Amino acid sequence: MREEPRLRVAAFRPDDERLADAVELLESLGADPVPDPMLAIEPATDDGGEPVAPRTDADFVVLTSKTGVELAADVGWEPGAATVCAIGEPTADALREAGYAVDVVPEEYSSTGLVAALDDEVAGARVEVARSDHGSAVLTDGLEAAGAYVHETVLYRLVRPDGSGESADLAAAGDLDAALFTSSLTVEHFLDAAAERGVRDEAVSGLNEATVGAIGEPTRETAEGLGIVVDVVPERADFEELACEVVEAAAPTHRE
Repeated sequence: MREEPRLRVAAFRPDDERLADAVELLESLGADPVPDPMLAIEPATDDGGEPVAPRTDADFVVLTSKTGVELAADVGWEPGAATVCAIGEPTADALREAGYAVDVVPEEYSSTGLVAALDDEVAGARVEVARSDHGSAVLTDGLEAAGAYVHETVLYRLVRPDGSGESADLAAAGDLDAALFTSSLTVEHFLDAAAERGVRDEAVSGLNEATVGAIGEPTRETAEGLGIVVDVVPERADFEELACEVVEAAAPTHRE
C-alpha cells in the first residue's frame, strides 16, 4: 500500500522551546514541519547598557508575552501592589511560573480583549505596558481612551534572524502545503526573506495555493493587506489550535 505524502507545514516561531514545541506538535499531527524562525529576541537596554524592566510605580501592569515575563523576572522586577494583567493564558502561565500573581486574564486573548476587560477599571489609573517594540497600538490607544495614564516600556526588540527564508523558497517552488503565521511581524519578515532571495511574488503565489493560517485578526489583516489569502483564523489566539485547524484544513487538498 502506497504511503500518503506528509503535509509540509511552515512554522515561524522564535528558535527556542516554542519552535521545538511547534515541530513536535506538527509531527504529532502527521505533518512534515518546516521550522523557519522569523523572529529573534534582542533584549532592550538603557543608556548605560543595563537591561530595562517594567516600572514599579504603576497601578496596573500589562505583560503581553512569555518573553517579556522572562526578561522582567531576570532583572528581578517586582510589581508591588500593582494589578498584574496578562494578555492571554500562555503569558499568565509564564508569570505564575516566575512566581508572580496574576490578577487579570481577558476571555479574548488579544489587545482588544484586554482593553475590554480593563475598560471600567483604569480611569485615572497609571498603567504600565511592558512588551516588544512591535506591540499593537490597539492596546495603548484603547487604555488611554478608557481614561488611563499609559506608559510603555520596550523590554525587547524583534528582528529577523540571519538565514531565514527556507519556507519562502519552498512556497515559491510550490512545495509548501501550509504556513502558520503567529504575528503580523512574521508575515512581514517572511516577505522580507522572500524578497531577499528574489522570490517574493512567487512565494506569495505559492502561499495562495497552500493553506495559510493566522493566529488572530490583526495577523490576518496584515497578511491579506500584503496579498496573502488567509484560510484559517482560530477562534482563540492559541498556536496549538492554529496548527490543528490548519493541518485539518490542508489535508483534503494535499497535493500528491
